[in-house]
Amino acid sequence: MTLFGDGLDKAVQRAFTRPIPKSAGARMRYLVKQLKGTRPVAQMLRISQRTVERYVKDQIKKPRPDLAARLETEVRKRWQPQIRAKAKERAATTGGIVIDTRARIGYTAPIGTTDDARLRHLTVALPPQYAARLFDAQQQGATDQRLQEIAAEALKEVYFQDSGRRAGSLEEVRFTDIEHVEFDL
Repeated sequence: MTLFGDGLDKAVQRAFTRPIPKSAGARMRYLVKQLKGTRPVAQMLRISQRTVERYVKDQIKKPRPDLAARLETEVRKRWQPQIRAKAKERAATTGGIVIDTRARIGYTAPIGTTDDARLRHLTVALPPQYAARLFDAQQQGATDQRLQEIAAEALKEVYFQDSGRRAGSLEEVRFTDIEHVEFDL
């Protein structure tokens, strides 16, 4: 499970204007249309091509729980790509992104300061350039660790340094023991 990657996906999915299809047959038909055939859908979902055809014709209505989860995940990944792109573009150019997290956050600072990591609950609006960096890194297949580093860098600049108005000697922010992280556009 990727905490940051899934959080970014959920934030973008809140921008959807229509819900994803509800029934297994409708979801299967959507995937067949997107992937242009039953064979690629069968390979992606790790089921037989005949089973896909039976879902498309509504001969099977209730998938196994593991198949239902894979089916929903794959449909969500592909649902409303233009709206998804517009939401990312808006966040990366004008709107920014809001991060809500509860984690142990510490920092490296000069000797004599209290830099012990402590549990904090932060809700911080990040500027558009960090939203752009997060979405670009996610699209390029960055690890969750890399997304966490970008978020820590953003928190350093926005929360701790207040965009350069304080804590100028702060070197690095450590973002560990994450209890939850949520993003909003």
